[in-house]
Amino acid sequence: MRLLFSDRRVPQVSILRPGKPPRWNRFLGPAVILLAAAIAIAPQLVRGNSCGHDFDFHLVSWFDCLHSWQHGILYPHWTPSANYGAGEPRFVFYPPLTWMLGAALGLVLPWPLVPIALTFLLLAGTGLATRALARQTLADAPATLAGCAALFSGYSLFTAYERSAFAELSGGFWIPLILLFILRSRNSSGSLFHRALDGSAVPLVLLVAGAWLSNPPVGVMASYVLAAVALALALLQKSWTPAVRATLAASLGLALSALYLVPAAIQQRWVSVQQITVDPGEMVENSWLFARHADPALALHDVELHRVSCIAVAMLAVALLGILVSWRRGKLRDLRNWWIPLALVPVAVLLLQFPISLPLWNLLPKLRFLQFPWRWLVVLDAPMAIFFSMAVWPARRGPRYIVAAACAAVFLAASVTSGMYFFQPCDDEDAVGPMVDVYRSGAGFVGTDEYTPPGADSSLLATGLPSACLVSDPSTVLGVSAPPDADDTAPLWNSSQHSCEATFATTANQPEHLRLAALIPHPGYLVLRLRSYPAWQVQINGRPVSSLPPRQDGLIAVPVPQGPVNVTVDWTTTSDVLAGRWLSTLAVLALIFLCFFERRFTRPRLS
Repeated sequence: MRLLFSDRRVPQVSILRPGKPPRWNRFLGPAVILLAAAIAIAPQLVRGNSCGHDFDFHLVSWFDCLHSWQHGILYPHWTPSANYGAGEPRFVFYPPLTWMLGAALGLVLPWPLVPIALTFLLLAGTGLATRALARQTLADAPATLAGCAALFSGYSLFTAYERSAFAELSGGFWIPLILLFILRSRNSSGSLFHRALDGSAVPLVLLVAGAWLSNPPVGVMASYVLAAVALALALLQKSWTPAVRATLAASLGLALSALYLVPAAIQQRWVSVQQITVDPGEMVENSWLFARHADPALALHDVELHRVSCIAVAMLAVALLGILVSWRRGKLRDLRNWWIPLALVPVAVLLLQFPISLPLWNLLPKLRFLQFPWRWLVVLDAPMAIFFSMAVWPARRGPRYIVAAACAAVFLAASVTSGMYFFQPCDDEDAVGPMVDVYRSGAGFVGTDEYTPPGADSSLLATGLPSACLVSDPSTVLGVSAPPDADDTAPLWNSSQHSCEATFATTANQPEHLRLAALIPHPGYLVLRLRSYPAWQVQINGRPVSSLPPRQDGLIAVPVPQGPVNVTVDWTTTSDVLAGRWLSTLAVLALIFLCFFERRFTRPRLS
C-alpha cells in the first residue's frame, strides 16, 4: 500500500530486487480500476439487468447480429426481428462496434449476463483511459483515483443504469485517450512533422475512428474536442504541430470509418432519420439546463431533464472547484500547456447547457445531431475526475489514507445510489429471458421510427403476419387495429380475418436472403413480411422486378402471375457501400505509411 500512496511518478525501488521496480506495482492501479468497475455494477449483479431506455434496442441488435454471423454474414446490414419480423436497416445506420461486442459476448456468456458484462467493460475502459490521461502529470495513486472518479461520475452511472446507452457509454473510453494523444509531446525539437509525428498520430487516428464506429454523437463530440484542444495548444505553443497532428488524425480516422459512414450518410434519404431532430422531446431547444415546459407531452422529458441537470451542476461544480483548488495549491505550475486545454472543457460544457449557445448549435455542422446538450457530460468525465484528484490528493503520506478511504466511501455510496434511483426494473416482457423467448418464436419486436421507409406508417404494420400474403389489391390493409385500451396498440393479423386470399411460407429465410416457391391461384400481389428498402433486389422466376407498388405499412408488395412462382429477395451491395469500403482500404494503406514515418521519426539516433 505504501507504493500506491507514493508521490513519485516512477516506481520505487524494491527491497527484494535492488534497482528494479516491483513487477506487481505496474498492475496495482489497473487492478483497483477493475475492482471499482465491479463495485459499480454490483446493483445489477444483485438485482439483475437494469432495463434502461435503450436496453431493448441494444439487446435485439445483439440477437440479430449473432444470428447473422451464424449464417456467415460477418458485417450484417439488416435486423430481421424489428417491426415484428419485417425488419429494418438498423445496422446500416447504427455503428458496429458495440452491437458486435454485445453479440460476441453472447457467444460465450448467457444472455442475462451480457448487458452486465458489457457495462463492466465500458466502465472499466472509462476508468483505465482516464487514468492513462492523468498519468501524464500525476503519480500512480492520484491517477488511479481520477480513473475511479470518472467511472463513478454521475453521468457514467446514469448512462449505464437509467439509459442503458451502451454505445454512448463508450465515449468515456475514447475521449480521454484522444485527449491523451493530442496533449502528448515527445519531440520538443526538430521539424514540424518530426514534432507532430512523435508516435501519437497513429493511435489518435485509431481513436477517432473508434469513436465514430461506436456512436455518432460520440464521434461528433470527439471530433470537436480534438479540433478545439488542438487549436488551444497551437495558440499556447505558438506552433502548428498540434493542428497538423489533429488534421491527420481526423482525416484518416474518418476515412477509416468510411465503410460505415459513407453508406449511413448516402442512404439517409431512404429512411426517416430526420425524425430524431424534429421530435419535441429530442430537440436541443427543449433540453437546456433545468428547463420546464407546459406541453403535457414533455412531462416525462422534464423529469429526466431535471435529474440530469442536477448531475451536470454537480459535475461542473466539482470540475471548476478542482481547477481553482489545484491552482491555489500550486499544482498546476509548469503544466500550462496541459491544464489550460483540459480546464477549457468544463467551461465549454457549461456554456453549451444554456440558450445563449443556440447560435453555435445551429452553426456548427452536425452539432444539433447530439439532440441533448447534456450529452457533453461524457466529455467532462475525465477532466472533472483529474482536477478532483489533483485538488483532494494531499502532499503528505498520512492524510492520503484518509482521503482514499473517504473517496472509497463516496464511490460505494454512488453505486448504492445508482441502484436505488437510476436502476430501471424490467417489465415482464422486457426481461432478457422473455425477450429471448420472443426472438426464438419469430414474432419479432417493435421497430425504430427513424429507420422507417419515407411515407410509411408503422402504426399500420400488423403483428402475426405470414411470410407472404396473396391479395388482389396491393393497398389491402392487413390486420385489425387493437382497441384503444389494449396494452399492445399494433394491429393484429390472423387467418380468420380473410384479408389474405392465400398465405405462403418461405422455403429459405436467412437474414439478408429470402426464397419462396408457390403455386399462385390467380394474378395478384404477394405482400411479403419484409420492409421495403432500395438495397433489396426482388426477382420473380429469375427476372428482376423494377417497380413495386408502395404500401402504407412499408411492406414489399410483389406483382405475381398465375401459376408456379419463384420469388427471391437478396440484399445487394450498393455503390455507396463499395465506395466506403474502398475509402477505408485506402485509409488503412495510408495509416501503414504513417506508422512507418512515425517509427522512423521517433527512432533514437546513434551518435
